[in-house]
Amino acid sequence: MNQQYPSALLEKAVDEFAKLPGIGRKTAMRLVLYLLRQDTQAVESFGNALIRLKHEVKYCKVCHNISDTDVCQICSNPSRDASTICVVENIRDVMAIENTQQYRGLYHVLGGVISPMDGIGPSDLQIESLVERVKAGTVSEVILALSSTMEGDTTNFYIFRKLAPYNVKLTIIARGISIGDELEYTDEVTLGRSIANRIVFTGTTI
Repeated sequence: MNQQYPSALLEKAVDEFAKLPGIGRKTAMRLVLYLLRQDTQAVESFGNALIRLKHEVKYCKVCHNISDTDVCQICSNPSRDASTICVVENIRDVMAIENTQQYRGLYHVLGGVISPMDGIGPSDLQIESLVERVKAGTVSEVILALSSTMEGDTTNFYIFRKLAPYNVKLTIIARGISIGDELEYTDEVTLGRSIANRIVFTGTTI
């Protein structure tokens, strides 16, 4: 039976919140009613933060991480090791690895992994720009830090093939992370050790 709303505006707001991942209609209703109870300034601040995020956020021209500037703080930091690039699926993985404080190199955010079932192919990801960074000759090691899933392994192998012509060391994080786990849900100690104990990648799964 469809929910009956006393206001079309309320229903519209619930509809929009329910589009968010992991948010059902009951949770959406709770969030909307919570906002209604707040003062106007607080709600406007909430809405404006989202609008500014959408209109003003940038993607780093070097690594594709989210940034407030054309080149992110990590890529522009002279104390970072520019000879090492850690390849990750998304910005949440960058944040997870940074929280370990075990890595001082740069990153490359692919924006996903190869997944034919979801219609995501190599051309949909930031793989060619990774090849260009390696081709420049200043990178000595590329760390593959993708989730230990079939899609992650497929992407690792594709990158391995693309970088094969270049004189660069390819490593993969140690599988202290369970098969199928995503980096963002891995505790910092385990993730830090997985990076520190990374091993050479030979094009096969571990």
